[in-house]
Amino acid sequence: MTDMTRRSFLTFAGTGLAAFGLAACGGNNNASTGSAATTAAASTAAATASGEGFKIGILQLTQHEALDASHDGFLEGLKESGIAYTITNDLNASGDQSACQTAAQTLVNDGNDLILAIATPAVEACAGATTEIPIVGTAVTDFAGSGLVTSNDAPGGNITGTSDLTPVAEQFELIHKLFPEAKKVGLLYASNESNSEIQAQMARDAAAKYSLETQNFTVSNTNDIQSVVESAVGKVDVLYCPTDNTIASGMATVSQICNEHKLPTVVGEENMVKNGGLVSYSINYKELGRRAAAMAVKILQGEKPATMAIEHLAADECTLVKNEETAKALGVDLSVLD
Repeated sequence: MTDMTRRSFLTFAGTGLAAFGLAACGGNNNASTGSAATTAAASTAAATASGEGFKIGILQLTQHEALDASHDGFLEGLKESGIAYTITNDLNASGDQSACQTAAQTLVNDGNDLILAIATPAVEACAGATTEIPIVGTAVTDFAGSGLVTSNDAPGGNITGTSDLTPVAEQFELIHKLFPEAKKVGLLYASNESNSEIQAQMARDAAAKYSLETQNFTVSNTNDIQSVVESAVGKVDVLYCPTDNTIASGMATVSQICNEHKLPTVVGEENMVKNGGLVSYSINYKELGRRAAAMAVKILQGEKPATMAIEHLAADECTLVKNEETAKALGVDLSVLD
């Protein structure tokens, strides 16, 4: 059976973490109390005997549409798999790194058989809390590049998952088709997100193919977005926003400023387009979560994360997404993409 607990959004304001049941967190960060240390057969027998199934904990970095879709896709995949499971805790750190670490320790203390971690900082926090309990990450651009696994083909530890590596080359092809006269592209991302740095370098490489100059516009949190985006106006011809959690959370602000000043934005994924971005080749985050669920089920049935390669959605599985309202506001003809 399933047992869907409430989703908890963590905060240090007001009554603090204790209000969400996190005050008792503590202990050795490298210790695991989960049954992942037992054999798969013993875990399955215990799950059947208890009638509650496997214990799964979830930690999501922050709330925005892409990560929410991965979360929902994971739960849908679990339900469709037919395994018996209980969600012990479904936690959202609201973008707070310290809350991520505390929540990760909570999931370890819960004695989970598996943890789903959504977005790189969430996976990093869980990795710091346990080397025993299997961790399935999702919405992570480059597991190996972020130091989470030995290699994407052979992770080598207790972590595996699904990557949201966006088709950067194809997105820059969109820029070239829509704005052939463009000379300079701004790269808007959070400097404290390792996966965003990886995507920024991919963007620089893609820009070079079209002889485009790039300029970085980085933020440390959502409070920086308005001033940083305003500073890009008049300096670049196009603003490129990768699949960055901070920028995705503040995309409405980005698009409001850019559309007002006729600065087009080519973005990393569909929900950023829905929030005012001009266009994207987008992966499907719900499908990403569903594939993470399929990996989780295999692990609970005995496979080892160490030998399970990181899974990606191929470029041909991505979808061209356009915002006609934004195009009208900018005076951009999107028919060249048809």
